[in-house]
Amino acid sequence: MNIKTLVSTIFTYTSIYFIILDNMKNITAFLLIAFALIGCKSQEEKDREIIEDFIANEGWSAEELPSGLFVVIDNQGTGDFPTADSTVKVFYKGYLPNKKIFDQALNSPAEFKIAHTIVGWQEGIPKFKEGGEGHLLIPSHLGYGKFGTGSIPGNSVLIFDVGLLEITGN
Repeated sequence: MNIKTLVSTIFTYTSIYFIILDNMKNITAFLLIAFALIGCKSQEEKDREIIEDFIANEGWSAEELPSGLFVVIDNQGTGDFPTADSTVKVFYKGYLPNKKIFDQALNSPAEFKIAHTIVGWQEGIPKFKEGGEGHLLIPSHLGYGKFGTGSIPGNSVLIFDVGLLEITGN
């Protein structure tokens, strides 16, 4: 082999090496991005996992609504079902999955129009009859969303122990 052929061969293999090396960088970057995206859970998936773990730890049996709201009915009640337009009196305790209470009306019932509450209550309270008791496990998008409010951080699952005393108006 003469020197010209040797130089040409080395040049060819060196070029191939750099092409492979350059493509490996692109492939590595692509794989890193793909693995990062696969590993990311949506907020709804995170909320669902938190809620399902809480339900399992409490030993509750819950109904999941299409929106992602979970309802646990301990006592259905014997009165009428409210509607989203009803005004109701309720006892409640609201807390985060770590059991930190953020609001409650246990000593004296709260009275409000269901339509003026968070979406989780608008969907959940009508599942109880007057006299009914249970729990609402509300994913963040049916509560205060990514911004939160007051002592409730953004993207928080909310849990409410509720007792529907009476429907006071429609």
